[in-house]
Amino acid sequence: MEHRYLGRSGLRVPVLSFGTGTFGGHGDFFKAWGQTDVAEARRLLDIALEAGVNLFDSADIYSRGAAESILGEALQGRPRDSYLISTKATFRFGDGENEVGSSRQHLLRSVDASLKRLGTDYIDLFQLHGFDARTPIEETLSTLDDLVRAGKLRYLGVSNFSGWHLMKSLDLAERHGWSRYVAHQAYYSLIGRDYEWELMPLGLDQGVGAVVWSPLGWGRLTGKIRRGQPLPDTSRLHVTADMGPPVEQEYLYRVVDALDDIAAQTGKTVPQIALNWLLQRPTVATVVIGARNEEQLRQNLGAVGWNLTPEQVATLDAASARDKAYPYWHQAGFAERNPSPV
Repeated sequence: MEHRYLGRSGLRVPVLSFGTGTFGGHGDFFKAWGQTDVAEARRLLDIALEAGVNLFDSADIYSRGAAESILGEALQGRPRDSYLISTKATFRFGDGENEVGSSRQHLLRSVDASLKRLGTDYIDLFQLHGFDARTPIEETLSTLDDLVRAGKLRYLGVSNFSGWHLMKSLDLAERHGWSRYVAHQAYYSLIGRDYEWELMPLGLDQGVGAVVWSPLGWGRLTGKIRRGQPLPDTSRLHVTADMGPPVEQEYLYRVVDALDDIAAQTGKTVPQIALNWLLQRPTVATVVIGARNEEQLRQNLGAVGWNLTPEQVATLDAASARDKAYPYWHQAGFAERNPSPV
């Protein structure tokens, strides 16, 4: 398993990491993702670790804490230095006035609760799950820095930030000498390339590595969705389609057609090709893969150990190209001053 530095940090992470959104299955939304229990989780972690995948990603809201609890229990008995844990907080986790956001009050309680559920003394990578515009950024950053100095957190990241959210945070961290964000857990896929417009150039400039979530386009690039065919009965899109990133059907089919052509050339599956494409993009440190079962996990692990040819990458780039929003389309017209990050 290839390892890369996580942004401008000394932490090395595997290019594939394992997401635990399928653990627990509490509530209709997460039940549609999966219902992995502790016994199955142990089996999946064994397979992942054997393949060199030792970074496990979770969040407090996944099945309302159950995913973290199952992950913590499944990891018991393994040397703590043999794996890395990343988790997230910011979303509402209770009915109280202070049980949401990135305030000092909420973050301190969230981190302690996650540590307890995970059964560990520290979290290797802690990420804000989203931007909190109601809390001063200085309050958030100083709190996270305190948690790093206390040894509860090792590295910091964010998720789903806008470019200015991230850049302002990095500037304030540098100005005050606080721990800086080294990772951005962002949505990025062959059918969701908005990340390339501003967040990728920012990541290159500031040393922020991408931790890619939903690399298969919210379950649309599994190889089971094609033009003229009904949605498979087992697809979670029956429940979660409206909650994920929107995708025009004809655009999706155009990308899948290109993936099918390359699958025929390479003998690889559609998901493996989609994941491999991501692993060749700038700033990408690790791609979070999920799996409801052993078969899905082993298939996703087959995305490494080989590379698409430049011609195949160009084919996928062309099939998935979209018109950019302003000012990005304007900037793209002046490549000598604004070269493409890819």
